[in-house]
Amino acid sequence: MKKFYVVLVSLMIATSIVHAQLIPKKDRVDTIIKTPNALCVNCKTRIESYLKQYDGITDVIVNFKKGETRVKFIKDRINIEEIKAYIANCGYDADDVPAAEDMYKRLPNSCKKPEDGGGHPKPKQTSNLPQAQN
Repeated sequence: MKKFYVVLVSLMIATSIVHAQLIPKKDRVDTIIKTPNALCVNCKTRIESYLKQYDGITDVIVNFKKGETRVKFIKDRINIEEIKAYIANCGYDADDVPAAEDMYKRLPNSCKKPEDGGGHPKPKQTSNLPQAQN
């Protein structure tokens, strides 16, 4: 009988911990950031792995064919300007934030802009989608 109560109490504690960590949908934001020089699989992998390490970012999907990055994040933990800065620190332009020059120079030639000797094609034009505002 003691084992039953111990298991029951343990389940109640675990349930309350999990419930406390759930984030309400109203605190989640889904936005699209233009990343015009992220146009290959290497760029996609680099940006996704770099951004996923930051607290508050729940999902990152780079569409290198369109030159854009979809980011889902928790607005209480991080904001869109920080995310753009992180992308820029990775070596890529992010909307109106230019790439960090030293990190851009470290990118492989295939990931650089055509005017810098890179091999990227121009991104496809996309419709103007509304972006999330904080």
